[in-house]
Amino acid sequence: MLRLDCVPDSFGLSYTIVLPKTSNTDNKPLSINDFRGISISPVVSKIFEKCILDRFAVFFKSHDSQFGFKKGMGCSHAIYLVKAVVDCLY
Repeated sequence: MLRLDCVPDSFGLSYTIVLPKTSNTDNKPLSINDFRGISISPVVSKIFEKCILDRFAVFFKSHDSQFGFKKGMGCSHAIYLVKAVVDCLY
């Protein structure tokens, strides 16, 4: 694939499955906010992605303001930054 500069179309396909965020024990009406989606990709494409990341990770950079999917970073860091920016504005 690297030599031919071509990735199979099936690598871009995935199945989205909707999962409830919590169990509905109190039988309240459900809304769209009570669910989250996950994407399931073909195993071969995930293995290929892992190989590419292992080999070329030093070339992939992200901005310091990017919090998602970074080791040691999470929602709490993003929320702190938003609060700090809002506090500076007001």
